This record gives sequence, structure tokens and C-alpha cells, in this order.
Amino acid sequence: MTKKPLPAPGDLCHPDPRKAGPRPLHTIIAPENDEELQQVLTWLTLRPITSLLRTAVDDAVRYVLDGARTWRFDLMSEEVDKDERSSVGTKLQYHVIQSLELVKEPPLDTMIMGIPVEIKGTVRATWMIPREGQCEITLMIQIDARRHRFRALLMRAHRAWLSGNQGNRDLKRSPYADAVRQYALEVAPWTDLPPEPLRSLTHDQLRVVFGSDSLLKRLIALFGYLPEQVIPRESITTVGAGLREPLRRAREAKPYLLDQHGLVVLVGTWRGEFNVAAKLGHDLSNEAWVAIPRAKIVGLGLTPEDFKH
Repeated sequence: MTKKPLPAPGDLCHPDPRKAGPRPLHTIIAPENDEELQQVLTWLTLRPITSLLRTAVDDAVRYVLDGARTWRFDLMSEEVDKDERSSVGTKLQYHVIQSLELVKEPPLDTMIMGIPVEIKGTVRATWMIPREGQCEITLMIQIDARRHRFRALLMRAHRAWLSGNQGNRDLKRSPYADAVRQYALEVAPWTDLPPEPLRSLTHDQLRVVFGSDSLLKRLIALFGYLPEQVIPRESITTVGAGLREPLRRAREAKPYLLDQHGLVVLVGTWRGEFNVAAKLGHDLSNEAWVAIPRAKIVGLGLTPEDFKH
């Protein structure tokens, strides 16, 4: 069967009917000549867009996992059902709007420089474009949950570049892969999400970390298994799911970690500890934690006693 050629700039595009009324037949414009598309792209790329989107994606994933109540920390876990995994894309638009300091505004998801923009996230291989988004500018964010990374593209989602005769039951359509390759503009390349150290533990280690009734013992095991790995606050609250005051218990674990494992725990809340961690190559932004071997602390001319709070 011969593959139908993809409509190209200069060809006509006829959108599906929509609630807001018919959209006229129009000529497809090449992305480099699409003034609105280029304006939105410029607005996005004048910001630290990869970092901002990375935060938004991480927040949306953690929101759905809800580790502080569920102990879940991996979107691909068997404990996360298909519908929950799919809901990340829905939650993501709100986190993106917040991260970029935009507002939720019709006729689509938001406005950038007065131009309507649709925001679509997916944990699958493609995106689902609603009828209202056909032929409009769409910020498309793809999450690769297995490799713990994401990317972002900007594309005018012409109906001619969307698959399906009738769309799904919600009247949504997906962009052809060839259209994405040829006509989507890169906003953020494939980028690793903030590390989730719990993903690096073995099955036996996880059983120890989550198996004790004592939160203090759980946290001693966690830091003991992960020396020199930055541990976000959210990872600590996940380990402490269902138990009281996990962060206070983590502080109480510090002398035990020094005695049992020779580890000095640094906390990003404290500027001095944040700076020491930075000297050792660790970023404790957002009040993250890290356990450092005593010898490395001494090598900086410091002592473990300098970090008692």
C-alpha cells in the first residue's frame, strides 16, 4: 500500500468543525514563515525554558504519584494504573502555566504575546489534539517515564498533519510522526528529569527502606544506601508516607549516620551546608539533602561538628 504523501507548506488545510464555529479552509505556512509561531518560540526561548519545563514536568509527575501518601516514586510502577499515568498530561498544563508565569486563558489553554496557545503533555508516543486546537499553536511536551526524561516541541497543529478519519471518541487526533519530525520546532531537547534516588535502590534495599515500622531506621537505611546522592525532600516524605514528621526524623538520623556509616548529612535549607555541598559538586536546591563521607568533609578543613543543628 502506497503511503499518502504528507501535506506540505502551500497545500490547503481544512479543519474539522468545532463548537466555536467553522474554521475556514486555509493554506499551510512553513514554520519559519509563520509569524505567530515564531513570536511564541522567541518568547519561550528568551527564558530558561528547559529548566522551567523540567520543574513543571517533575512537579506534575510527583503530584500524580502522591508519594507522601502512597509510597510511590516511579511512574512506571505496577502500582500506578493506566488512567493515573495518562492524567500526568492533564495536570502538566497547569504546572507549565504556573512555571512560565502565564494565566489560564481562553480560547485555548493560555495566551503568549496575545496569541492563543494549546499545551499538551503525553507519557505516550504522541499527543492528542482536540478540535479546538486544530491549526492552532501547540506546546507539546513528551515524558519518557522509563528513561526519566522529557522533551518539548512547538507546532501549529494543522488538521492536514493530524491522523484519523473521525478521531477518538473525544474528537481528538494525533500528529503524524512525519509532521512532527518535519514541522515541529524544538523548545527543549530530551532532558533528564530531576533524579529520584529511590529508583536506584535494589529490590532488597527497597524492602529495608520501606519495611521498618521505625521511620528513623528507614531514613538511616536510605542515606546509608545512597551516599553522595542528592535526595529531594519529596523522596524523604515518600519514605515516611503515613508516618509523622519525616523531615524532623531525618534530622534526628544525622548522628546515627555519622556513627554507623561515617556520613555527614548536609541540608539545603542551611546556606552554609548548601555552599559546602556545592563545593563537592552537589546541588541542594529546593531544600534537598545529601550524605557526604566524613573524609571529604575533613578534606575541606571542616569537621562533622560544624553541621549540627
